[in-house]
Amino acid sequence: MAENKPVSVHIMGSEYHVASPDDEIFKLQEAARALDTRMREIKEGGRIMGLERVAVMAALNLSYELLHGESTGLEETNEINQRMQKLQDKVDTALASNAQSDLI
Repeated sequence: MAENKPVSVHIMGSEYHVASPDDEIFKLQEAARALDTRMREIKEGGRIMGLERVAVMAALNLSYELLHGESTGLEETNEINQRMQKLQDKVDTALASNAQSDLI
């Protein structure tokens, strides 16, 4: 069994320390770079604010691609981001409406 080694990865300007088997370190670093790129693309789109929301949107996009066997380009990623933002707006509106109802 491979022993885990400490590895530092950088995502959105923050450093994260994780453990990885020696033979998987390159793949982990590659995944971190891909996530960093995706999160930066989403943030630069300007519609989603907050690191947590950016991370969730990136995770949703990557999960969608993984589940559907797709590897999207930037244009397709932007389209998915727009659809996801519309869904997020609907969720936010519903939550805000529900919160207002609770106050009455």
